[in-house]
Amino acid sequence: MVPINSLSRIIGIAGGLLSIILWTIFNFYNPYANQVEVDSIIITFFMLLLPAALAIIALIISKPLLLLCAFVWAAPFSLYLVFTPGVFALFGVTCMVYLVSFLLIKLPLTK
Repeated sequence: MVPINSLSRIIGIAGGLLSIILWTIFNFYNPYANQVEVDSIIITFFMLLLPAALAIIALIISKPLLLLCAFVWAAPFSLYLVFTPGVFALFGVTCMVYLVSFLLIKLPLTK
C-alpha cells in the first residue's frame, strides 16, 4: 500500500467533489439547455460522475493506480468540455486535478 500524503488527498478529493457538483449543475440546472435529456444524463454519468467517484474512493483506500484510471477515463470527455463556453470548462480542471494528485503521490517532493 502506498502512503498518500494529506496534500494530494485534499487536492484529489476536492477535485472529485467539484466534479460531482459540476455534473449535477450540468444535468439538472444547466442554463444552456432548456430540458433534461436522459441520454445526456446517462453519458455524463459514465464519463464524468463515475470517474470522480473512483478518484475519491482511490484516495480514501490509498490506491493511486485507480486515481490514474479515473484521470484516463475522464480525460476525453473533459477535454471536449474544455472547449465549450461557460462554467463547464472546469471539468478539464477537475480532470487535471486527478493527475496532479496522482503525481504528488508518486513523485517524491522531499528526500
